[in-house]
Amino acid sequence: MEITAVIISIALLQYILFVIRVGLSRNKYNVQAPRTTGNEIWERLFRIQQNTLEQLVIFIPGMVIFTMYVSETWALLPGILFILGRQLYSGLYLKDPASRGPGMFLSFLSNIGLVIAGLIGIGLQLSA
Repeated sequence: MEITAVIISIALLQYILFVIRVGLSRNKYNVQAPRTTGNEIWERLFRIQQNTLEQLVIFIPGMVIFTMYVSETWALLPGILFILGRQLYSGLYLKDPASRGPGMFLSFLSNIGLVIAGLIGIGLQLSA
């Protein structure tokens, strides 16, 4: 479970950095709490943070289930893809929201792979 714990921790650290970036940029872009609109660049940063949170809800349990029922070693691949996908998504979305597709695709591919493979792993174990 150590590999999975490291991957999940890195993904959470990445999310924490996105949160910090949003919080620190409130003054820079004059978007005072509780507002979530007002400056396009700040809104992009906020959407990156929020979308990452939405994806983590799938990613974390997906990683745990995949590790338990498929393989901890193989969990490394979708785990790294997810983290790289989120970083790519962040950079592309910040530059131009319309270009976010490749980063979103990597994250989604990772999540769907974890969930489907986890379900298959559970099914195989139940039928054994």
